[in-house]
Amino acid sequence: MKPILEVAESFGIAEKYLDMYGRYKGKLDLSLRQDLEKRPDGKLVLVTAMNPTPAGEGKTLTTIGLAQSLNAIGVPTIAALREPSLGPCFGMKGGATGSNKAQLMPSEDINLHFTGDLHAITSAHNLLAAMIDNHIFQGNALQIDANRILWKRAMDMNDRSLRQIVVGLGEGNGNVHESGFMITTASEVMAVLCLSENRQDLRERLGRMVVAFTMSDEAVTAEQIGAVDAMTVLLKEALKPNLVQTAEGTPAIVHGGPFANIAHGCSSVIGTKTALKLADIVVTEAGFGADLGAEKFFDIKCRQAGLKPDAAVLVVTVKALKYNGGVVKTELDRPNMEALQKGMLNAARHLENIRKFGVPVMVAINHFANDAEEEVSFIMEECRQLGVQAEISDVWANGGRGGEQMAKTLRDMLQREDSCFSPLYPDGLDIKAKIEIIVKEIYRGDGIKLTLKAETKIRDLEHQGFGHLPVCMAKTPYSFSDQGKLLGAPQDFTVQVRDVTLSAGAGFVVVHTGNVVTMPGLPEVPAAERIHLNEQGEVAGLL
Repeated sequence: MKPILEVAESFGIAEKYLDMYGRYKGKLDLSLRQDLEKRPDGKLVLVTAMNPTPAGEGKTLTTIGLAQSLNAIGVPTIAALREPSLGPCFGMKGGATGSNKAQLMPSEDINLHFTGDLHAITSAHNLLAAMIDNHIFQGNALQIDANRILWKRAMDMNDRSLRQIVVGLGEGNGNVHESGFMITTASEVMAVLCLSENRQDLRERLGRMVVAFTMSDEAVTAEQIGAVDAMTVLLKEALKPNLVQTAEGTPAIVHGGPFANIAHGCSSVIGTKTALKLADIVVTEAGFGADLGAEKFFDIKCRQAGLKPDAAVLVVTVKALKYNGGVVKTELDRPNMEALQKGMLNAARHLENIRKFGVPVMVAINHFANDAEEEVSFIMEECRQLGVQAEISDVWANGGRGGEQMAKTLRDMLQREDSCFSPLYPDGLDIKAKIEIIVKEIYRGDGIKLTLKAETKIRDLEHQGFGHLPVCMAKTPYSFSDQGKLLGAPQDFTVQVRDVTLSAGAGFVVVHTGNVVTMPGLPEVPAAERIHLNEQGEVAGLL
């Protein structure tokens, strides 16, 4: 690794803008973006993927590798990514910093405590929860209905046993009422931090968060609880983007980490806009498949931040296509042209969806050593038939050199094609209409079925003046539908909307579908069981 000062200087970042967190990590002062305000923005490229499978697609790996490859062909490029969450690191996924020759460095630090951003968000979230309960205990001047407290606790760990709890048990410990925990990446504080433009915007957004209702059915905000200034103090350093590097010394701004299946799934606006002032191209990513991450990137992040993405890259793999074509995990290494062809329907739908936003798109085939040549050739020909250029990405094995053709194709596409970006739906539609558009246009479902609870909440939100907000779909990432086992390109299904919640500070309405929860559980064999310190005192088993 290069010293982070050297990485910063390679892109014109003076030492005065860098707060050091050891030799290899730093935070960028918010004044950097202000001082670069008159500099033109670079091009913004989104890396997204088909629906995730047990074999892994390598979206983050491709984002990192593509940034390295662009620099290798002489295009100054910065990667802008999300911070990993401890929950998935110790749960099913393991680390989330890429791997081998296309990874973020220092990987272990980034995957674990990093610069403390997620801990700060957790603390700010739980301070507000404590102050709500304390307000009720100390006399309840706002007349909060303890049965209508919306604000749960948060922690950055997978723990299903904490989804529903009872607090206040025992004498003198406050009002007894139901509560629960969500994972920090699903906290509205996380979404607020990632969508904020500056400190003032952060404070205003925190103040708008609705945390409870009164006995007379009035909304109670964090501002009314008196917690906002202290929360802002806790988030003061977390608001600054983190600067690290890739395995080849490419700068990477890694900041914020909302999940894409239960939140908006994009790195911070501050980090992205700072990177756009520093590089000719900024390569960013959004979580899970394009039906979740890309849709929310376009409809929530870009809409709110006034960003205009210039291109998109869809990551596919031979294995993921065969899995979506009906092949079980244990058989994915065997050639199967019939399943591959069926699985292409999944990728083709994602490509068609991205085009609906007016953004030029190409395909990156994340290459594995045991991929059959005929299978790779088939994918490239199928993409050609769809009018999309596909390139092989060998960045895992060869770093930037393994993605040079992919980088050249992207560079040429950016020079040749203009983006005509626009969100999928206008602000003026009602909430139900926005949900139906996403379900029909992106998922290809027949429509939606609302529970009485969801219908009532939508009516109340629109009556309270929140009908103009975009919607953030909480949905399984494994399928276009709300049913995780419907692989490929399903149609003729109805999406069940069981609940709708308001994130007024973040500026969107969360739509809860199927059985998606805001606190994940651990799998039968958690990744934590293989993570350890080796004899040299180094972290092993995390990547």
